Amino acid sequence: MAEQHERARQDLRDWQALQPSNFYTSNRQLRRLLARLMPPAKLAAHQAHFEHFGAVVAGSLDAAARVNNHRQNLPRLERWSSIGERIESVEHHPSFAECGKAIYQEGRLVACYAEAPANLHAQALFYLSGHAGEAGHNCPVACTAGVVKTLQGEGSAQLQEKWLPGLLTPAWPGRLDGAQFLTELQGGSDVGANAVEAQPDGEGQGTTRWRIFGEKWFCSNATAELILLTARVPGAAGGTDGLGLFLVPRRLEDGSINHFQLRRLKDKLGTWSMASAEIDFNGAEGWAVGAVNAGFRNIMHYVINTSRLYNSMGCAGIARRAHLIADTYAHTRRAFGQPIFEYPMVHEMLADTRATSNVLLAACLTLASETDRAEAGELDDQALAFLRVVTNLCKMRSCQHSHRVVLTGIEMLGGNGAIEDFSVLPRLLRDNVVYENWEGTHNTLVAQTVRDFARLQLHQGFLAALRARLEIGDPLIEAALEPAAAAVDRAAAAIPEITILDDPGLAGLALKPHAEALADAFFAAAYAQDIAAESDSERRTAETEALAFYCDRYCATQQPERDSAYAERIRRIAEINS
Repeated sequence: MAEQHERARQDLRDWQALQPSNFYTSNRQLRRLLARLMPPAKLAAHQAHFEHFGAVVAGSLDAAARVNNHRQNLPRLERWSSIGERIESVEHHPSFAECGKAIYQEGRLVACYAEAPANLHAQALFYLSGHAGEAGHNCPVACTAGVVKTLQGEGSAQLQEKWLPGLLTPAWPGRLDGAQFLTELQGGSDVGANAVEAQPDGEGQGTTRWRIFGEKWFCSNATAELILLTARVPGAAGGTDGLGLFLVPRRLEDGSINHFQLRRLKDKLGTWSMASAEIDFNGAEGWAVGAVNAGFRNIMHYVINTSRLYNSMGCAGIARRAHLIADTYAHTRRAFGQPIFEYPMVHEMLADTRATSNVLLAACLTLASETDRAEAGELDDQALAFLRVVTNLCKMRSCQHSHRVVLTGIEMLGGNGAIEDFSVLPRLLRDNVVYENWEGTHNTLVAQTVRDFARLQLHQGFLAALRARLEIGDPLIEAALEPAAAAVDRAAAAIPEITILDDPGLAGLALKPHAEALADAFFAAAYAQDIAAESDSERRTAETEALAFYCDRYCATQQPERDSAYAERIRRIAEINS
């Protein structure tokens, strides 16, 4: 018995030893995508840093994130100092700072925005960081990026001079981080129902000073140094038109805490290390960012769209990590006398996690690259329509896919998959659930897409651009894409009838399966363009087969026959190395 136990334990040691020591150098696809999408001079300038951070994530960040997510190490609210001063603080275990130093200082995940446009660069780094899950800081990174982009785009010269240096510094001590507080108790996705008020209070910092009154319900990164929030201004219209956008510092000029109180921390399903709170604003000092009658437009443009891009890329990182864990486990875990990798049903699971994680990475980096081009003024109206629609569809569908990939990884590990300290998969699953609700539930994103199609006719430019992306110029790759092209045709035929429905709720219900299919078609097209850049012919053939598997599974109306040819196909895909 002891000999059997030791052999099984050695198998688990072998599994742990197979985990990559560098998430960048071990990822052929990531390096291939950056070689195609990033300007050569920029890639050359940052190549060494990508390699460095890939090792940091696989090493010190991953280890610290595991410690920080132990239940006994979670954040706790501390509202008063030892001498009775109001501090409205959150205390963290030392491992929280270790994660922060790895992400902000070693990773430069926010500092990279000093070199605009920086979306592709930032998202490549965030993808690597996402292998460790939320890690207490990846949500604040996205929020801080939103603050940076808002100040760069709409902030007064004085606000930029005061706050951007601290936001963009790569140093862990002394840095500033950001948050975005939009949600109110009565208004989640319905931002137009928000009721927090702003009252004008003089001038300064090149803009108007305001006092903020009311309750924000879901405030993530609750102790951020700089808060972006929406509030209703006096005399303005109802709905979203009456919302201004304000920058609220945590501390006043004299160093005291601004006029707000943390009511309590949220006991969340996921992202445990990152403190979310309910906060009451009692005349907190804030500064208008941009015109107060354009608050909602600016929050959507600079903050929500940025967060949705981060959300999608975080899901891609989660999916990749789940695939790596499942794949290595299948090669070392034995059942009934052989590694479980030898079983066809395991091949199918790995073919699915492999193909899905690959399409997500290709799609998200493509989306980041297009966002750079938009910010540089390089896109025409059709391309901008495509970008607007696909940002929302990518956020919706990436969460659904990464959720399934993590669940597949947990199933691969069997009972071990449910054990918190056996692997990171339970934490990745919890974090993914938060991603699915962060910055728009699936239904909210479909509803926005319906509005864009019905009111702005964006589907016309979107469909044309998507069809162009399915034209690769390689017969084998285009054959693999046929189910995706057919899905686009089905959606194109259905959308005109959907957009004229009187009931927007019914229109959303009718569009939802087509929205998912269009997202899958974009994922497939992005992966196809990626595969076309592969120089090794054998690798190119293998990945084309993975693309065909994905399209058959998620774009086709009829699934392939599960015969011996299918069994051979999924084994070949499962055998693709990293």
